[in-house]
Amino acid sequence: MYAVLAASVLLSTLVVLGADARALAQESSAAIARIEGRQSPSRQGLDSFTLQEVMQKYRVPGVSVAVIKDFELHWAKGHGVADVEGALPVEPRTLFQAASISKAATAMAVLKAAQDGRLSLDADINTILKSWQVPPVGFTTGIVRVTPRALLSHTSGADDSFGFPGYLPSQPRPTVLQILDGQKPSNVGPVLFARPPFAAYRYSGGGFTILQLAMIDVLGKPFAEIMREHVLDPIGMSDSSYEQPLPSAGDTKAARAHSWQGQSMTAKWHVYPEQAAAGLWTTPTDLARFVLEVQRALRGPAGRVLSQAIARAMIAPVGVGPYGLGVTVEKRAEGWYFGHDGANWGFRCALVAHALKGYGVVVMTNGDSGTPVIKEIEARVAAAYDWDSLDKPIPR
Repeated sequence: MYAVLAASVLLSTLVVLGADARALAQESSAAIARIEGRQSPSRQGLDSFTLQEVMQKYRVPGVSVAVIKDFELHWAKGHGVADVEGALPVEPRTLFQAASISKAATAMAVLKAAQDGRLSLDADINTILKSWQVPPVGFTTGIVRVTPRALLSHTSGADDSFGFPGYLPSQPRPTVLQILDGQKPSNVGPVLFARPPFAAYRYSGGGFTILQLAMIDVLGKPFAEIMREHVLDPIGMSDSSYEQPLPSAGDTKAARAHSWQGQSMTAKWHVYPEQAAAGLWTTPTDLARFVLEVQRALRGPAGRVLSQAIARAMIAPVGVGPYGLGVTVEKRAEGWYFGHDGANWGFRCALVAHALKGYGVVVMTNGDSGTPVIKEIEARVAAAYDWDSLDKPIPR
C-alpha cells in the first residue's frame, strides 16, 4: 500500500519533469528503499532495523516524510496508520500538528510584515501592541527594550519556557490576553520578564503569543486569516491551517494523537489557542514548501513571500543563543543548517534544511515517542543523499 502511495506522489512530479521523469522516479525509489531498509554498512544502533521495525520499537503508529533535493520536493510518503482505532493509513496529505514548528511559519509572517513596512523588527513591542503591554520592568527603557527581533529569537528576557499543554476539545479555552496574563481558563502562568533582552537565550512560547497579538493588532484580522493570506496561500501550503480547533472538514484528514505506548489518547487531539506558538495543522509536503521558500529566497533574487535580504536576516544568529528569527541555525560538519522541531500532546515533528545547497527533510509523527524515529530518519536521509552534515574528507 505504501509503495502505491509513494508512486502516486512521484507520478505527480513526473508530469512536471517530462523527459527526466523516468530517471527521477528511479532515483527517488532507490533513495526511499535505502532509507526504509536495513542500513549497510551497519554502524550498529538502529542500522539493523527496517524503518517499519524502528517505528514498532518506539511504538509510533504513523510517520510522514518529505525530502527536498536541488531546491525541489523530491518525494513524500506516509508510513503506518493515522489512527490506531481506525487503522487508516498515513498518506502524504494526512494532517499532523506541527507543534512548535508553528513558530517558524509565524516568523515568516512577522518578517513579511516588517518587509512591507507594517512594523519594525527593532521597535519597542509596546509601540506595536494596542490591546496589551509588556509589563513595566526596569530594563526595558532606552536602548534595551523588548523587540520583535528579540521575541523571534527567544532572547527577549521572557522567562516562561512554555511548552503549551493545550486543551481538550470539550474544555473552555482562554483568549490571548488571558494566556498572557495567566488568567483562567488558561492552564499556564503569566508571561513574565526576568532579564534584559539579549542577555541570555531562554525558549519562550509566551514570546510568540505576544507576537500573535501584535500581528492581530497591526493587521486587524484573526490570526489564522493573517497566516493564510500572508504565508500559507502565497507559498502553496494548501493543506495547512492555523484554525483552532481544526474545522470538521480538516478533521477527517487529521492524524490522531497517541501516547508513549502507541495507544490512542483520551481525545483525538488537543486544541491550541496559542496559534502562533503551537497551532499549525499541516503536512510534511507543505512544510517542505515553507523550507523551499526560505531556500529560494536565500538563493535570490527573492521568494514568493521573502526578499533575499529578509531571508538572510531570518537565518542569521542574533548573537545570543541558537536561533535566528524563528528558526534554529547550526553548523553540522561542513554544512550550515536551519530548522525547528515540535512537540504537542501526542505529536512529534522536525524539519532541517541546508541554508545554501537546497536540500532538507521534514518528518512528522503521531506519537509521543516519535523523536528517536525522527532522528533516525534524518540520519538515513543525510546518508542516502550524501549531505555535508556527514563527516567526510575535504574534497580536493
